[in-house]
Amino acid sequence: MTRNDSTRHPRSTYRLQIRASFDLFAAADVVPYLRDLGADWVYLSPVLEAEPGSDHGYDVVDHSRVDPARGGEVGLHTLSDRAHVHGLGVLVDIVPNHVGVATPKASVWWWDLLTHGRRSRYADAFDIDWAAGGDKVLLPVLGEPAAADGSIEGLSVVGDELHYYDNVYPVAPGTRGDDDDAATVHARQSYELVHWKRADSDLNYRRFFAVNTLAGIRVEEGWVFDESHAEIGRWFRDGLVDGLRVDHPDGLADPKGYLDRLAALTGRAHVLVEKILEGDERLPEDWATAGTTGYDTLADLDRLFVDPSGAAALDGLDSRLRRSLSPDADEQAAGADESTGDEAVDWHEMILGTKRGIADGILGSEINRLARLIAGGGEIDPEVVDALAELAAAFPVYRSYLPQGAVQLAEAGAVATRHRPELAEAIERVLVVLRDESHPASVRFQQTSGMVMAKGVEDTAFYRYSRLATLTEVGADPSEFSLSPESFHARQQARLAERPFGMTTLSTHDTKRSADVRARVSVLSEVAHEWAATLERLRDLAPMGDGPFENILWQTVVGSWPASRERLHAYAEKASREAGSSTTWTDRTDEGEAFEERMHAAVDAVFDDDEVRHEVERIVDVLRAPGYSNSLGVTLMQLTGPGSPDVYQGGELWDFSLVDPDNRREVDFDLRRLYLEAIRSGATPPVDDTGAAKLLVTHRALTARRDRPDLFTRYAGLPVFGEQAASAVAVDRGGAIAIATRLPVSLEQAGGWDDTVVLTAGGAYRDVLTGRRHEGGRLRLAEVLDVYPVALLIPAED
Repeated sequence: MTRNDSTRHPRSTYRLQIRASFDLFAAADVVPYLRDLGADWVYLSPVLEAEPGSDHGYDVVDHSRVDPARGGEVGLHTLSDRAHVHGLGVLVDIVPNHVGVATPKASVWWWDLLTHGRRSRYADAFDIDWAAGGDKVLLPVLGEPAAADGSIEGLSVVGDELHYYDNVYPVAPGTRGDDDDAATVHARQSYELVHWKRADSDLNYRRFFAVNTLAGIRVEEGWVFDESHAEIGRWFRDGLVDGLRVDHPDGLADPKGYLDRLAALTGRAHVLVEKILEGDERLPEDWATAGTTGYDTLADLDRLFVDPSGAAALDGLDSRLRRSLSPDADEQAAGADESTGDEAVDWHEMILGTKRGIADGILGSEINRLARLIAGGGEIDPEVVDALAELAAAFPVYRSYLPQGAVQLAEAGAVATRHRPELAEAIERVLVVLRDESHPASVRFQQTSGMVMAKGVEDTAFYRYSRLATLTEVGADPSEFSLSPESFHARQQARLAERPFGMTTLSTHDTKRSADVRARVSVLSEVAHEWAATLERLRDLAPMGDGPFENILWQTVVGSWPASRERLHAYAEKASREAGSSTTWTDRTDEGEAFEERMHAAVDAVFDDDEVRHEVERIVDVLRAPGYSNSLGVTLMQLTGPGSPDVYQGGELWDFSLVDPDNRREVDFDLRRLYLEAIRSGATPPVDDTGAAKLLVTHRALTARRDRPDLFTRYAGLPVFGEQAASAVAVDRGGAIAIATRLPVSLEQAGGWDDTVVLTAGGAYRDVLTGRRHEGGRLRLAEVLDVYPVALLIPAED
């Protein structure tokens, strides 16, 4: 059975990571559980054929078929039929911006390009500056530069292939003589193997961010779109798929044009875009999309559960930690706090520096290509390169979409000029070009600024900015510490008005920490002084020598505890190298190696040193119960709020996952089925380490939303009165009332809710979590929230 509900929007989704170990057949097997849980659509990670062994699927190598390793065509039919029989829609993640080229022979288009060069029918499919590579594609794969005579250690000819150790490349027909050595054959190809460090400055093909093994494609070309989306179009014609999630539209030359073509291909199906909005930024109104994938909602939900009174103490701690470094270790610390004498870190000044470092470093080749476009074949002006890098660093959002976004371009120019007044004339010259939306440099700058933002902010500054790890999450502005219920309500009302079918989320495959880790870390804002004392003891017991990073690492340890030794070592290594302050991925130094030894020793100490373990477990005991309260609160607010909420695989129980690949671990669906069966039989589990209470909240909220959509049609924040009013947030969604506890430590210290009430319309309500009846008008929270820290009330049926 197949169908095509192309006009239907999901009331909720459940994300599944499809891979060889959990393929489309396995996904089909969990569909009945997802239906019973209350999910409306099943949401799949990319399923087109990807690099061999890829767990994530974003490195597509063949657009023409569903990945056999992920279940293939039969698997997709099986999943689709099962979902549709059970009343669920199917949403699939697609990747229009790039393809995987780590294994050239597996990548159909890339292999042909390397074989035939500019004569390849796929030459125009890739975004290549042929002139800059001497009519060759530069492949930065060599461990050492080629010798002066062109010889390359490890390079050999095997049949009609060049082998560089385990890497295989094509030999074009007619380019090999019987007596030719490998170096000679290599010199005759349409590609050149070069030292890996040249990627930073000389790479001549566009990538996904700074990933050399993901090559950008030009879907703005009609035939490239048609060939790369033929299989996707068939899914809709055959009724297999109901909606799409579009990965990284900011990398495209023309996102609006792409979405228009996609709408025509899919019959205007439900389409979401993975787009990060900064501050007050809004999606362009003329985009054919239901909305984003919800990082903006994630940031607001997190901040609703952060105590604003903890900001000063955590800022002071961060400042003291930075002063303990050498004077030049962090040049981004700026601005004296007159009340404490501490230096407060200016987030925007910090990212101006980290983004500029990316523009000068791993994305230098992109900046150089922009400069070549501006030069128009003439000699590159070093001042233009400098000005481009400064503008990219100063750009306030991921990208503009000219003519929309001209104001942001002007803002970047003003910031860059203030920061580098000596470059004012060069900056203005560059701006003249970038304002002209028809100029190829203008188009390319729009594709490039998002790369600089992502690498400079998400993958660098997020690992340096340490005052509260909750704040450094994808899509968030860490300079915004907390959010009052009033501000939260205003943003939710705007979301309902603007994009009522956009996705909302708490955890994804890209988040740095899962929602439950962040919910526990948020409690530190309520016990900031105790955390400062704990951190000092941990630093004394297991010193690393980088105070800000130690703060980030120890917050993550206590936020995810108990975690395995292996998981914490993996996180520590990735986080420290991304931060780039004491060690890096590439430039290995004695100092960096020594730091990593101390860092790994500190992680080991959590397991092997009784004093360190005691400190970790003692503060976790302080955070655990209020962290659970925060988790249930943020879950309920997301699942009942405006938009289409997504549950990330396994997140219906406590999930203390960290950055990828940790957040792609296997999910125990048998355990979840067992808990759900008990809950559906009437069990009301306690709030304990099992996480069954979270599954209860998830199940009842999703089911109410799916079965009673009439109760979720509007949004109005409800007034809360009483001594502990600040510890509650309440919303009327059009009949369904969601109430959550916030700032649980403060509430407990005050002795409970006392006389605090929520004002509602009259009549009787039933709490779908407990089954109990409550009379409306003045809901006493001491009664409503005496079993769980949250409640979901619907009109009682007398």
